Amino acid sequence: MSEILFEYVRQGQYIKVSAIEPETKTEVCVVVPVGLSEKEMQIQALKKLQYVLKKKEEE
Repeated sequence: MSEILFEYVRQGQYIKVSAIEPETKTEVCVVVPVGLSEKEMQIQALKKLQYVLKKKEEE
């Protein structure tokens, strides 16, 4: 995981955060409250991305 791309889309009181890992073309999304900092949003999305990549490795 050399590079992770993040995308943010506000939907009312929530923000949809997408984390994309270009090498494996894996994308995950999390929905977080508007009040979180950008760093906290990235941490949430990154945790889910790491979980999904680990699951893919186990297959």
